Amino acid sequence: MTSRSVVVGLAVIGLLAALATIAQRYGFSGLALDRGAADSWLNGTGLYAYRAGGSHLGTALPPAAAVLVVPAALLPLSTAGWLLALAGAAALGLALIVVAGPIARRYGRRRWPVVLAAGALALTAEPVRAALGLGTLDLLAFGLITADIVALRRLAWAKSRARWWPRPTGSLSWPRRFWTNGGWAGAGVGLAAALTVSPLLFVGYFAITKQWRAALTAVTTATVTATTAALIAPHETAAWFGDVLWRIDRAGPVDATANQSLAGVLARLYDSATTPVLLWFSFSLLLVAVGLVRARSAHADGDEIAAFTLVGLSAAIAGPVTNTHELVWLLPTVLVLVDAGARRRETARRSLPGRPRQPGAGLFAAAVAVYGLAVLAPMGSFTDPVSRNSYALALILLVNALPWRPGAAPAVPVDRWAGRRASRRAMIIPPPREPLVRGS
Repeated sequence: MTSRSVVVGLAVIGLLAALATIAQRYGFSGLALDRGAADSWLNGTGLYAYRAGGSHLGTALPPAAAVLVVPAALLPLSTAGWLLALAGAAALGLALIVVAGPIARRYGRRRWPVVLAAGALALTAEPVRAALGLGTLDLLAFGLITADIVALRRLAWAKSRARWWPRPTGSLSWPRRFWTNGGWAGAGVGLAAALTVSPLLFVGYFAITKQWRAALTAVTTATVTATTAALIAPHETAAWFGDVLWRIDRAGPVDATANQSLAGVLARLYDSATTPVLLWFSFSLLLVAVGLVRARSAHADGDEIAAFTLVGLSAAIAGPVTNTHELVWLLPTVLVLVDAGARRRETARRSLPGRPRQPGAGLFAAAVAVYGLAVLAPMGSFTDPVSRNSYALALILLVNALPWRPGAAPAVPVDRWAGRRASRRAMIIPPPREPLVRGS
């Protein structure tokens, strides 16, 4: 047995032990609520008319997501919960390969140890624990969205390669060409938008960065998925778009401590069961505008991962109800901060050797603070306003201050001959300039 097999075996055992602990703590209560609504739907009572006994909560799933959850109503809760948890863990693992893998290669490290370490740390974070333990679809949506990062980078690489290495169209089969050239960019966002509403903000991001192909693919995918759900469940689809979608409390009480959106912060500050809608809407638009503008700048500088992270954080803070299991975008935030700090340190060492400075220390401290906040989740342990709104305050700060890393994960075509042409031009000595005034 090779050392790699031993590591994989230990990782699987550790994952199963962590999932068992998480399942025992949370009890798949979110999935139980959605199963009850799906069972009510199958019995003819209605999907959105269902209310759980005791909490009187109903499901907030869009029709397409409800169709996906229907098989869970036919299985025991523990079986359905474990299947969904394993699928979420797989989606998280693939997303970490996309986000953490390039960082490992950039510093000459092996990819798999870094990804496994990032996965182990991610399992201790409250957003991941809650998503796995409650049985929600947030990790699946996160994995689908990060898949679009891969597609966009493949698309940019294909356009860059076409500038200096034209390749015959018929040299690859259509499926392989479609995969290699990133033709599926936007499909992940479209499918994620069918599972939950917040990924629709990524369509706006595609539009402002002029990634029209990805935007069109996302809209088409979401439309086809919603249309399919409408054909399967026409009454539930009409109820969703006609009533449920427009309720700001569809996912739970707005003033609950678990709600870490701006709407929840304002509701708690005003000591009200609802939020001041005009004030919340105005400040949410401002935060979304800031997040999208900064995401566009990150995209232009070649850091698509930071751009996607900014959009995800903006959607989380601007939504009416954002529970902890919807804050998965804090994970790439930590990785971006760590990588930005390491890049700053490497740059300082090369340019200023021998100086007793600590470049990047502030970014490392910010990464530790965000990770510590994600692990501790102090909202329910303390009653002071800062602790009760800690996630929301962190989201607002990150939307305005998260750095990006130029050239780290480009999704724009790069002219690889530009630098060589520029260096050749720099070697050409310009002719002497004629004097402006000549003597008579």
